[in-house]
Amino acid sequence: MPKKSSLQIEKVNSSIVNWLKSYAENVKVNGFVVGISGGVDSAVTSTLCAQTGLPTLCVEMPIHQAASHVSRGREHIEQLKNRFPNVTNIEADLTTVFETFKTIVPNNVDHDKLHLSLANSRARLRMTTLYYFAGIHGLLVAGTGNKVEDFGVGFFTKYGDGGVDLSPIADLMKSDVYALGEFLKIPASILEASPTDGLFGDDRTDEDQLGASYDELEWAMLEDEKGKTAENFSGREKTAFEIYKRLNTINQHKMLEIPVYVLPKELK
Repeated sequence: MPKKSSLQIEKVNSSIVNWLKSYAENVKVNGFVVGISGGVDSAVTSTLCAQTGLPTLCVEMPIHQAASHVSRGREHIEQLKNRFPNVTNIEADLTTVFETFKTIVPNNVDHDKLHLSLANSRARLRMTTLYYFAGIHGLLVAGTGNKVEDFGVGFFTKYGDGGVDLSPIADLMKSDVYALGEFLKIPASILEASPTDGLFGDDRTDEDQLGASYDELEWAMLEDEKGKTAENFSGREKTAFEIYKRLNTINQHKMLEIPVYVLPKELK
């Protein structure tokens, strides 16, 4: 489990729920749709949405999904439906769609680039599916990214899980999300599982991909905000800080606004 959060969790929960409900009512939509992965971020996000009392649709979108991910997601959905009458669920198995996609794009390319592109394609197929359900039911797509992922290391797929209408937990560190998950009584199977995006069809965890744990990246993000550099640290701390800085740098294109060419006045 991650380090303890310093937030006033009960008040944070109420604040986010009120924000979600007010936003939905102001833009005149019916409620929310959330992709359920079996991980803590989507479990917390869907529970926050459910507390608004507005329709909350939980969508499972397996693509060669590990059985453990599926079972954790379903356990959470059943718990949520038992607690909140405004929660419904649906499964859209995208495995066939993904396999068809693979047959119509080139695959005689660099192995690592191919696997990364296909992993990102899984996330983008899911985004498309969520917006389909959002469109037919008049819902907002609620994002599941946390602060470290969205604004620290950019650990998300551009126009995949990064393609959302609003982000209720994007200002919460991973430790905060876990603390909120405990408060919301998220199933222990989810709270105790190693975080993974499940996009590669194997058992690699987020830490395997990133090279550092969320605790380390959270620490590095806070130290970076204080103006520290790698020279301020040694050993594993230095390594973790350098990993954070490298990922933060190469993923800026995900975190900044899309660059727009501005036509010079003399050309107008």
